[in-house]
Amino acid sequence: MSSQETGEAPRGLVLIFTGNGKGKTSAALGTLLRAAGYGYRCLLVQFIKEAGRSGEHISLKRLAPEVEVAVMGRGFVGMLGDELPIEEHRKAAREALDFAQKRMRTGDYHLVVLDEILVALKLELISVQDVLNLLDARPPHMTLILTGRGAPAELMERADTVTDMTEIKHAFQRGVPGVKGVDF
Repeated sequence: MSSQETGEAPRGLVLIFTGNGKGKTSAALGTLLRAAGYGYRCLLVQFIKEAGRSGEHISLKRLAPEVEVAVMGRGFVGMLGDELPIEEHRKAAREALDFAQKRMRTGDYHLVVLDEILVALKLELISVQDVLNLLDARPPHMTLILTGRGAPAELMERADTVTDMTEIKHAFQRGVPGVKGVDF
C-alpha cells in the first residue's frame, strides 16, 4: 500500500546528479518540473550560477507559487571573466547554504534542488560537513537533489540515488560555444 493510500506523508529521497557529462541541472529541473506538476512546493537554490544567465530562470518564474528560485552564486569561479576574489564566492556559497537550511527547516517544500553545490564543495567554498549537516536536518518528507561535478564519497554513501553523467563527446570540444536554450 502506498503512502498516498494510507494517508502517510511520502518519504523523501536524496538524489545526486554528478559527473563530467552534460545534464546534471537539466535532470534536476526535470524532476522539479514533475513535482510542480503535482502541485508540490519546490525550491531551487543555485550555488554558482548568477542571475539572468540561464533560460531556466525565465521559465521557472512562470511556475510560481509552486516553484521558488534563489540564484545566489556570483558566477563561475575562476573562469574567464571572473574577477571576484575567492572570498566573495565563499561568502555567496555560505549565504546560499544558510538560505537553503532556513527554507528546508520550514518543512514547506516537497523538493529542494541545490544546484552546483557539489562544485562549491570541490572549490572548497563550503565543507562536506556543512552538506552532511544539511542532510541530517532534511525533513523526512522532503526530496533533496544535489548537482555538480565531483560528488564526494561521503555524500554518495548517504544518497538514495546517484547518477553519474558520463561525457562521451561534447560540441564544446570542437569549438562550438554554448547554445542559448540548450546549454544555458
